[in-house]
Amino acid sequence: MEAVFRVDGNRVATSEHAAGPWDPSMQHGGAPSSLIVWAAERIPTAQPMHIARLTVDLMRPVPVAPLTIATEVLREGRKIQLCMVRLLAEGVEVARATVLKIRTQPVTFPDKTIGAAPLDVPLPETGAVDEAGNSSKFIQGLTLRAVRGGFLQPGPGAVWFRANRPMVDGAVTSQAMRAVLAADCSNGVSSELDFKTWSFINADLTVTFAREPVGDWILLNSKMTLGADGAGVAISRLADTHGYFGEAIQCLVVEPR
Repeated sequence: MEAVFRVDGNRVATSEHAAGPWDPSMQHGGAPSSLIVWAAERIPTAQPMHIARLTVDLMRPVPVAPLTIATEVLREGRKIQLCMVRLLAEGVEVARATVLKIRTQPVTFPDKTIGAAPLDVPLPETGAVDEAGNSSKFIQGLTLRAVRGGFLQPGPGAVWFRANRPMVDGAVTSQAMRAVLAADCSNGVSSELDFKTWSFINADLTVTFAREPVGDWILLNSKMTLGADGAGVAISRLADTHGYFGEAIQCLVVEPR
C-alpha cells in the first residue's frame, strides 16, 4: 500500500491518504500527529528512552500538501528529554508539538497488582467491522472493530483500531505512532452529535503513555463532554490486547455545519 507520507531530509511529500473527514484538502489529525512522533523518535537520546507524553497543537488546518519538519531539543537530561517538533506548509507553521521522553528502565513493584489495568471490553476479534471507517481517506487505511457503540455513532463508545497503511514510506510504524494516529479519532468514537449536521474538530491532542503498547490493535474507550459555549472535550482510555496503557484528550471546537 502507498504510504501516507514520503520523507526526504526535512521535506515531506503528503499523499491523498492523509485526508480527513471535514475537508478533503485538510489532513486528518492522526496523520500529522503520527508524523510528529516519527520525527521525535529520530531525535537521539543519551540513553534508551520512550515517549511518555505528546501534546500537539493544531495551529491551522494541516493541508494535504508538502510539509517541512523542524525539530529542537528543549531539555536534555539523564532521565528525560523534552523536544519540540514543528510542521510547516509553505513556511507557515501548521502544527507544533512538545514530546516528553522518559528513560527506559525496568522496575519491580512490591505488589503485582500495581500498574495492572486489565481490559473491561471484548477483544477486537469479537467486534463487528465498523463500516464508518469509510468516512475519510485516512480512516480507510485503518481497520475498525466496534465492541461498544461505534465510530460516529452517538454516545460513548469502544472501538479497536489497526493501522494497515504505512505512515512513512520505507519506515516501520512504531507502537507510539500506532497509538497516536488512533487517539486522534477519540471525537469520532465518543461523538454525542450527528456528524452530518455538526462539526466537532479537535484543536489539539494530548496522549500519555504509562508504557509502550504491544501489537497491532489499539483500543479507544471514549466519552465526550460538551459545553454550551462552543467547546467540548473528548477523552479516551487507550489499551492494547494486554490491557490499558495510557489516555488521550482532545479539546473540541463545536458548531453546527
